[in-house]
Amino acid sequence: MTIGIRELGRNSNILNGHDYVDVEDMKTHEYKGLFVSPKYADEFKKYLKAKISKEKKEKLDAMMQFAGMCSGDTKNMTSQEMKATKKEKYSDK
Repeated sequence: MTIGIRELGRNSNILNGHDYVDVEDMKTHEYKGLFVSPKYADEFKKYLKAKISKEKKEKLDAMMQFAGMCSGDTKNMTSQEMKATKKEKYSDK
């Protein structure tokens, strides 16, 4: 179900009886967000935490390959060799 922001502001009871509701600015047709039923909220929070954690780890890993270069740990290694070393290092954990 999709509702408008103004409609939601006027009557929040619209959310009752739905698992999720998309919110849209009906004038500009811009997507504003999503309301999730309380029975799915904890599961959705866990999913978001895992996804955000994974994205942060990927960004950190991308930066850490350059940190190794600065400290001399990756002397005379190609980028493929560094990636293989990183995969071996993290696959043990």
